[in-house]
Amino acid sequence: MIPEETPQPTEPLIELTVNRVVEDPNTDTRILVLSRTDGTPENFMIWVGAAEGESIRRALDTSVTPRPMSHDLVRSFGEHLGIITERVVITDVKSSTYFATVYLENKGVTRTVDARPSDAIGLALRCHAPIYVTPDVWKRRTGQNLDAWLNKLETKNIGAQEV
Repeated sequence: MIPEETPQPTEPLIELTVNRVVEDPNTDTRILVLSRTDGTPENFMIWVGAAEGESIRRALDTSVTPRPMSHDLVRSFGEHLGIITERVVITDVKSSTYFATVYLENKGVTRTVDARPSDAIGLALRCHAPIYVTPDVWKRRTGQNLDAWLNKLETKNIGAQEV
């Protein structure tokens, strides 16, 4: 049986980069702040758990842990099996919950895996894979008006350690 290839997206995607991870002082969560690579000044924010935020922060800082963390383990599996993480795409948002797809390539065949955005982004950072969002999700993102709130929060916490 010949494996079927996963269809490639036909709509133009918006490339993002992880700008920073900020602690939300009101909850035990982190705010993942992503910026467009085309220079558009608006941000894309996703609230993630503290552990997931810490994992992303470690990837940004290229911190090495004494033992492999989950995202490092997945990256290692991929490397040993010849699987390349091609890209991550934030594909949908429902009731303020985002959905992502990880595109994996092996022997010329691309497959997709459903993932939480925090896990997909943590893996993408470790594999040096690009991160994208669909134009539809960009338009429907939560936090469009939160840039000012985030700036106020960071000003209020001057001197506090950013995560």
